[in-house]
Amino acid sequence: MQVLLTGATGYIGSVVAEALQKAGHKVTGLARTPEKAKSLEARGMRATLGDLLKPETVAAAARASDGVIHTANTNDASSAQVDLAVVRAILTALESTAKPFVYTSGVWVLGATGDKAADEETPVNPTPLVARRPAIEQEVLGYKTHGVRTIVIRPALVYGRGGSIPAMLTKSALETGAATFVGDGKNRWPFVNVDDLAQLYVLALEKAAPGSLYNAANGPSYRVSEVAEAASFGAGAKGKTQSWPLEEARKNMGGFADALVLDQLISGEKAKKELGWSPRAASVLDDLKTGSYAK
Repeated sequence: MQVLLTGATGYIGSVVAEALQKAGHKVTGLARTPEKAKSLEARGMRATLGDLLKPETVAAAARASDGVIHTANTNDASSAQVDLAVVRAILTALESTAKPFVYTSGVWVLGATGDKAADEETPVNPTPLVARRPAIEQEVLGYKTHGVRTIVIRPALVYGRGGSIPAMLTKSALETGAATFVGDGKNRWPFVNVDDLAQLYVLALEKAAPGSLYNAANGPSYRVSEVAEAASFGAGAKGKTQSWPLEEARKNMGGFADALVLDQLISGEKAKKELGWSPRAASVLDDLKTGSYAK
């Protein structure tokens, strides 16, 4: 199918684009500038000019597609209204078409989970940074009654290809000689590899029922101190780590700091059972020590 992909040049979106193309789909990437359009075309995609700040341009592209995957989300609370406006424009454009719309949320909407793994039935308890996102999730899922095959995917902390939050740990180790983490490091992070995550997007696009919600997490949650140590070894800092007190981190990072100290156990079993999702990547610890993050 011809799939409109927002965020096609981003960390997650660029890998999703590759997976879609490998699966035989044609990808149209949303580009804000002619230069971005050329970049997309160079990677075998069609490009359509559009701007998230102008939802009508996204709606026009959505109407011309066979389905939409929206990965151009941010974890910036100030962008929530922009995200909501874009989502509503896409949903309206797809109304009564039975076309799929895959929306990207995240496991931070679940808040701290305690020692019981959260699944898709677990009540949300969002950290303030993503406080508005559960309402957007519900609006998306509810649109299944308006003739749209709506799907929400909640990625855990994404890793792989040397990017995302784990890269911050590697960078700090390279710059200071010790991988720096926020808080005491005892909290646990759930993970999903970016290539495995991209496969889930393809499966959801092709197979998921209307109104489906999936947590995208695989493997155990690791204590942040352990993740930082792996990043330190990979960066040549001999396993040295250092804590950045939460109160100090908040002054620089705002609500992002609170998200980084969440303690989460997340189950991704639903996607495996319903869609046949089969993650295969090496663990984040191995990737940090000897894989795409190693220097």
